[in-house]
Amino acid sequence: MKKIGIDLGTTNTVVFIPKKGIIINEPSVVAISILDNKIMSVGNLAKEMIGRTPDSIIVSKPLIDGAIADYRVTGAMLRYFIKRAGGFLSFVKPEVLISVPAGINSTEKRAVIEAALNAGAKAVYLVKEPVLAAIGAKISINSPAGNMILNIGGGTTEIAVISLGGIVTWKSVRIGGNKLDQAIVEYIKKKHGLAIGERTAELLKISIGSAMKVPEEEKINIRGRDLATGYPKTIEITTNEITEAITEQLREIVQIIKSVLEITPPELCSDIMDKGIHISGGGALLKNIDKLITKVTGVPATIADDPLFCVARGTGIVLENLDIYKRNVLAKR
Repeated sequence: MKKIGIDLGTTNTVVFIPKKGIIINEPSVVAISILDNKIMSVGNLAKEMIGRTPDSIIVSKPLIDGAIADYRVTGAMLRYFIKRAGGFLSFVKPEVLISVPAGINSTEKRAVIEAALNAGAKAVYLVKEPVLAAIGAKISINSPAGNMILNIGGGTTEIAVISLGGIVTWKSVRIGGNKLDQAIVEYIKKKHGLAIGERTAELLKISIGSAMKVPEEEKINIRGRDLATGYPKTIEITTNEITEAITEQLREIVQIIKSVLEITPPELCSDIMDKGIHISGGGALLKNIDKLITKVTGVPATIADDPLFCVARGTGIVLENLDIYKRNVLAKR
């Protein structure tokens, strides 16, 4: 029986197949031709088109802040990824497990299930993202101890306390990698009068960004459009400028950690003080994010191994042990 795990993210979609590992990691982007309403390309090819298309092509991101904004386009994207994952076995309908946000409602659940069934799945399972992130981060979620997982994705950051296989308390905030990129774009516009794109902002964040100010700064030259003259211009940006640009967003992320700790039962709180906060998702790659969280909350924070793929790895582990994780599997046709 073919099984496919899909981490359906706002920024990237990662496809995992048990025993093979991650086979696809592509942007959650679809290019559509307006004239005949046809899907032209999905993933990497579509991302290349962002900001470069004529009027007859729209490049769409069907997931906004972790939720499906456009069901038809999401269905087309799922079909593309499931087909690619199925390879030569495309006549065998796969069982598909998809990660969903902790705050998903029943209408959204149904929509994801329908989209996957229409894309050719035989059965569809949904599991909440923080649970998958915890499983992928090798946390034993079924023990009677509190574990806190902070998953910083492209569109949303979710934090959950998990004990005995279920989510005890959780919160999510619609801030993730994309909002950090936008904050960098705004900051450079205000401070330097330079217009840059989000891809440049993302490059800055990844290459020299830090969650806390550092004594030894890194520097990088970037090009953009001078807002005063309209001509291209090159300027130098430093690490602490990036830190300054994203402070507000990081403060909100830290705030939800505090608010979850406040509503967590005391016994579980003491477990979390012992074990710390596990950080997963692409945002875990921001330098010094663990130090910032430890400093502000007083709870030790550690970054999971290979944090970008925790959720995808979690889908694989659940698929291989469906009977153990029965309680976490939300829905099936």
